[in-house]
Amino acid sequence: MSVFEDVDRADYAQLRFNLKGRNGRLTFIDGHSQALPDAYVVGPTTGNIHVYGEGEIHVFGVGVLPAGWGAIMPMDASSAVNRVFDAAELFGAMIPQALRALRDAASAEARVYIGNRLIERLVAYENKTVRDFTNIVDDWLAASLWPNVDDLVRKAGISRRQVERNCNRYYGAPPILLARKYRAARAAVRLANGQSDMNDLIAMGFYDQSHFIRELKHFTGLTPTTIQDNLPMLTRLTIRRTENVGISPLAAST
Repeated sequence: MSVFEDVDRADYAQLRFNLKGRNGRLTFIDGHSQALPDAYVVGPTTGNIHVYGEGEIHVFGVGVLPAGWGAIMPMDASSAVNRVFDAAELFGAMIPQALRALRDAASAEARVYIGNRLIERLVAYENKTVRDFTNIVDDWLAASLWPNVDDLVRKAGISRRQVERNCNRYYGAPPILLARKYRAARAAVRLANGQSDMNDLIAMGFYDQSHFIRELKHFTGLTPTTIQDNLPMLTRLTIRRTENVGISPLAAST
């Protein structure tokens, strides 16, 4: 296509490399719009995103889970929400080197190998405290469509203020907003896969049908009818990751 436009949903942070295509641009839920560098980090997003590009487009990248953000990023996730950052400015010469190698690679397997080596260089240390906390939060989010914040505070074993500060640091949002975001994502996956109908999902954490539609529209950019009958390309591809094994319970369900 000469022009590609689609809607993408709220999601984890992303590290991406543009291998082909031009004039890429993301427009976020708050109206902020940014042109895309050749290699970039997208911070955690709190609503649906309009995606634009021209020409034949080929993007290679990886989702950055909260523990990964804590390991490689020099800023709180809350300061990067709904924003794009030039990866070369963040991480230096290794990014242009990786971009050239990815563009020259002959296969997807070769690109995965290059990407893995880059991540090994970026992750300078393993922070067990960060991983333990994000595991607790992920399990809390995955346990229910509408989890109770008091349960998270109790499981984390720290103060409510510390829980909120850590969630902002690694996830880019406080617990209540995280619960809304992943409730909508999981509901969309269940609708798209035919695992639950709208009435079942409303009863599991939404006030009523209007609230359900508003939340899905905000976080995914789609109505329940569109999710069930006419999924856009990016949403179809994103939902396919729930078929993967060996990833976190939260990622596997959203």
